Amino acid sequence: MDYIVWLIVFVVFAAVELSTMGLTCIWFSVGALAACIASLITDNWIIQMIVFIVVTILVLIFLRPIAIKYINNKAEKTNVDSIIGKTGKVITEIDNINAAGMISLNGVEWTARSVDNNNIEKGALVEVVSVEGVKVIVKKI
Repeated sequence: MDYIVWLIVFVVFAAVELSTMGLTCIWFSVGALAACIASLITDNWIIQMIVFIVVTILVLIFLRPIAIKYINNKAEKTNVDSIIGKTGKVITEIDNINAAGMISLNGVEWTARSVDNNNIEKGALVEVVSVEGVKVIVKKI
């Protein structure tokens, strides 16, 4: 009868995984399936729990990196992350000391600061290195 408990645990974890699709519970499902098989061999709950824990950890360590690499490999940068590496034009001289400077990037004006604390003149082309709050950190091209 122990195998029924492990099958229920397997189904619960599999259902949670199917509802989230976040690769969070699938590892426990595999562990529960292994424990279910162990329950057919032995009636000892301690051995079944050890099998559950060991298989879950092994699958998590060895298969999770592979699954993440192939399943969720097409994530696209969105919003602010998408402007890193893009080229903009300085519309107001960038001066870190006086906290001044603006760039135009894809038709949007951004407050800008220089990555190396050097002034960048109006009209220069810059590359966005990072975003800090509402400011872009740029370097001159």
